[in-house]
Amino acid sequence: MFEQILGLPVHVLVVHAVVVFVPLLALLAVAYVALPRWRRRLDWAVAILAVLAPITAFVAVESGEALNDALVARGFQGPILDQIFEHSRYGDILFRIVVPLGIVVLLLLVSTSGHRRVPKLPTLVTPVLSVAVVGLSIAALIYVWLTGHSGAETVWGTTL
Repeated sequence: MFEQILGLPVHVLVVHAVVVFVPLLALLAVAYVALPRWRRRLDWAVAILAVLAPITAFVAVESGEALNDALVARGFQGPILDQIFEHSRYGDILFRIVVPLGIVVLLLLVSTSGHRRVPKLPTLVTPVLSVAVVGLSIAALIYVWLTGHSGAETVWGTTL
């Protein structure tokens, strides 16, 4: 399932979605925290990204593992596998950051919605969720860069 689409490795295709959706989630979530006046304009986009970014990160991790298995089966060995391992380690960490980020963002959206079905929450909930969103967003941005950079170095090396 995570191996190929139209003859191309799924990983090569899906990483571009991760590189777009994760930073968008991080930036819009921080904007949601920092700009309360804009919350009504940002809420749906942030909610959609809070679901979409972890899904694309999951598919990237799974398809990366499938690609790695295919490369090993073809006889790849040596330093290239070390680079792939480093890249996959960063990708795993990114996934472990993006999932909690998505969950915390959705909890923040619910807690600030003002909807009558949302029970009255302690006043500390929103600030704690806001700090968590900002911290996880910063970590997600760092690991998107580390993962993408290590992947590009693995593919392209220093030939540019």
